[in-house]
Formats: sequence, structure tokens, C-alpha cells
Amino acid sequence: MTDQVATPVEAGQSGTSAVTLAGVQKRFNAGRGKTLQALKDIGVDIAEGEFVAIIGPSGCGKSTVLRLLAGLEEPSEGQVEIFGSEPKQLAKKHQLGVAFQEHALLPWSSVYSNIALPFRVSGRKVDADRVNSLIELVGLKGFENSRPKQLSGGMRQRVAIARALALNPALLLLDEPFGALDAVTRRKMNSELARIWAQERITTVLVTHDVDEALILADRVVVMTGRPGTIHHIENVDLPRPRDTTVTRTEKFHAMVDTLTAMLDAPTPFETA
Repeated sequence: MTDQVATPVEAGQSGTSAVTLAGVQKRFNAGRGKTLQALKDIGVDIAEGEFVAIIGPSGCGKSTVLRLLAGLEEPSEGQVEIFGSEPKQLAKKHQLGVAFQEHALLPWSSVYSNIALPFRVSGRKVDADRVNSLIELVGLKGFENSRPKQLSGGMRQRVAIARALALNPALLLLDEPFGALDAVTRRKMNSELARIWAQERITTVLVTHDVDEALILADRVVVMTGRPGTIHHIENVDLPRPRDTTVTRTEKFHAMVDTLTAMLDAPTPFETA
């Protein structure tokens, strides 16, 4: 396996690039005239319909990459494009789906109303068929009228993902969506997300600390170094889908977990300088 640093990586099998980050640097004002460099020379292409996971040590800038893609931050240098346009353009068109670790559901609203919220925010008529199909897709049929407090943590995250999919987004961004769940529920949610992605086939970028989760879900796994975050390696996950226990118990899967975990545990050039 060869480390891939700073240069864009070719898009996946479809050949159509959905997301491009080229020479991206991100610096923040640290006060007293000092700056903090969060990202350095990030370059990667993501194909349309591809699922890419980003892993790396805490503070390496994984979530900053997601914020750049969401148009919530702008690069200090370099270029970020989604289908040839700035991320903010995608957000303005309501073609961006986002789900974070904190589900941020409206506590007074039902499952149905929470999933329908993007229609109302965008000024569109609620598509009842779409909302109901998403409720069924995420396995919550029968819970349409339930409030978030009546649901388990995993069920609330299913609502959050369904809401993110409501307007058929061109890009789905997931920032540790299952990080607060227990291990058993998290494994179940990984299976659910894999099933949902297989049906919707939306270009997806997932940030996670969990190497197993990244390998279960992604077509490629981007490994970042510690701050300033750079791309240390990109792993092509050539494992058959669905990646159930028959796959995750194989020697090949465990070897990939060990390899990527060792990369995360290795000291970065910044730490050894």
C-alpha cells in the first residue's frame, strides 16, 4: 500500500467527480496575532455515488473537512467544489443532507413532522409519499406520531438520517452520527445505514473514529494525520457488500482494521519534529 499525500485522488468507478478538494489549506485565528493551521494540502476527488469515510486522530481536522463541504467554512487556500460549484450553492438549492452526532430533532414534533421539516424550510409543499417512504426505509413504520423522547437513541438517529435524505440531496454528510450509541446499537445502525445507502446511492462522506465502521460502510477510507491534518493514505475497500458478519469475521477484514489502526497510532511528523 502506498501513502497518498496532498495530490487529488482519482474518482471511483463511475468516473464522474462529485466532490473535489484541491490544495486545501485551512487556518484559524488563534488570537494575539497567531494562527492555527488545521488542514494542509488536502487533495481528493470523490466520485458520484461513492461512499467515502474519513478517519484520523482527534483534532486532525476531519470535521473541518465536512464543514468545508457543507459551506460552513471557506478554505484559506485551495479549492472546494461540489458538482463544479461552491458548496454554498448546493446548500442554497437544498441539495445537501447533513446528520451529526447530536440528532437535533425538534422535541415537540412527531417523527413525521421532523422528517418533513426540510420541505417546510425550503418553502416546498410537503411530499407525503416521500416522507412516508423514508419512514419505511429507516424502519420506523408505526412510529410516525411518536415524539423524540419516546424513541431510543438509535431510532432518533434513524429519524435524523431520514430527514437528511428528505429532499433527495446530491451529497450526504455524516459527522459521527452513531458516536453516542452503545456498541450493539451502533453495529445495527451501521447495517441500517449500509442498507439505506445501497437503496439511495447518494454520494456520502462520513467522519468517524471507528475503523470497523469505516470499513463496513465505505468504498474508500481516507486516513488523516494529526494536526495539521493531511491525507496520509487512502484505502480502497474491496470487500463484498453487504458487509455482514461473514465479511467482518474474515482475515482480510481484520488485516485491514489492523493496518488502518496502526496508521492512526503512528506518530505524525509534527509530533516527532
